[in-house]
Amino acid sequence: MAEFPLPRAGILLTHFIVARDVARSCGFYTDVLGGEVVMEGEPSIVALANSWIIINVGGGPTEDKPTVTLETPQDPDRVADIEAVHAQWSARGAEFLTPPQDREREFRCYLRDPDGHLIEVGQTKLP
Repeated sequence: MAEFPLPRAGILLTHFIVARDVARSCGFYTDVLGGEVVMEGEPSIVALANSWIIINVGGGPTEDKPTVTLETPQDPDRVADIEAVHAQWSARGAEFLTPPQDREREFRCYLRDPDGHLIEVGQTKLP
């Protein structure tokens, strides 16, 4: 299990994912995308690349967010080698919407996590 990141100075940047099934989403971010569990349960925390992802169930407004309801969408990024990432994640079970597409300034493709969050994977074209 990865070590929990306690910043000695400054801030720790994390991403918060609302999930219908925390364990299932945690498995996606670890087994498919290659992250490492920092904390299990509700919430779960996963270290992935240069970021930390907090995965928890949704909920209604609270005192610190009085007008916000957290829920999954109603419907993971820049990489050095998009073809390699596409092949590796596909082999682990990721279902991309399309193969990497050649766009004007980048190569890009998308996939969804188990709760439908859209994840963009991109590779910038070098000049």
